[in-house]
Amino acid sequence: MKKILITGAGSYIGTAFAQYLSQWPESYQVDTLDMLEDSWREKSFAGFDTVYHVAGIAHSDSGPISPERAKLYYRVNTDLTVETAQKAKREGIKQFVFMSSAIVYGDSAPVGKDKRITRETIPAPANSYGDSKLQAENGILPLQDDAFKVVVLRPPMVYGKGSKGNYPILSKLARKLPLFPLVENRRSMIYIENLLEFVRLMVDNEEQGIFWPQNAEYSNTSRLVALIAAAHGKKMILVPGFSWALKLLSHVTGLVNKAFGSLCYDMELSRYKQNYCKKTLKESIEETEGIA
Repeated sequence: MKKILITGAGSYIGTAFAQYLSQWPESYQVDTLDMLEDSWREKSFAGFDTVYHVAGIAHSDSGPISPERAKLYYRVNTDLTVETAQKAKREGIKQFVFMSSAIVYGDSAPVGKDKRITRETIPAPANSYGDSKLQAENGILPLQDDAFKVVVLRPPMVYGKGSKGNYPILSKLARKLPLFPLVENRRSMIYIENLLEFVRLMVDNEEQGIFWPQNAEYSNTSRLVALIAAAHGKKMILVPGFSWALKLLSHVTGLVNKAFGSLCYDMELSRYKQNYCKKTLKESIEETEGIA
C-alpha cells in the first residue's frame, strides 16, 4: 500500500486526487495537511511514501501587480514549497511531487502566432507567478538523490467540473452566445481525470524528473466553445474574419491572447510508457458540463 500525504487542504487538484484514489482503498492511504497555519511544521511526515505538494497561490492577475502581491507569490509558491520538500527529505519521504505549471514558459503567443514547447525550450516566465513556480523547481530539484525522488509536473490549463480559470468563462459564453469568432489557435489542456491518473502513475512507478502531461489531442478555443455548446444541445455558429479585431484588442487587454493565443506542448514531450488519458476531449467536455 502506498501512503500519500497531500500538502494543501481544500485545493481543487488535491481534493480531486484524494477522491480519485478512494477507488482503490486497498492500494492507497491518503492524508491531507492544511498549510495555511504554521502548525503544519509540527506534523510528522514519517511513514508516508509520497508527499504531493499542491499548496500555492493560483494566478488570477490580469495586469501589473503590487510588490506585496509579488512577495506573496514567492513566499507561498517558492519558499513554502522548498521548506516542505526539505522537511520531507529530512523525515525519510521517498518521493516529493510538485505541481508546477506551463506558466514557467511565459504567456501565450499573440493571436495569429504559434508557440510550441519542446524539450529544448528554456523556461522564460513573464510574471511573478510563473517565476515563483520556476524558483520553487530550482529549489527542490537539487534535493534529489538516490533516497529522495523529486517529480516536477508542468501541466497546461487544468479543467473539469468545479475548476476555475478560463474554462468556466468559456462555458458561460458557449451557453449564452449564438455566434463565436473562428480563430485558428492551438492549446494544450488537460482534463482533471487525465491529470489524476498521471499523478497516480508517478506514485506507483516511483518516478523522478520533470514531466509535461496533457490531453492526447490539442484544443482550439473556437472549437472548444462549439463542443461545450453541443454538449448542451446547442449549435454554435463560428464566424471567420475576426482575427484582425482580436489582434487590435490584444493591445488593450492581455486577456485576448490568453484566450485566443497559442500555447502548446509538443505531443512527443507528453508521451508516457502507460496511457493516462482516460477521456477524450469530447468525453471530458461532456463530463465537465454534467451531460455524461
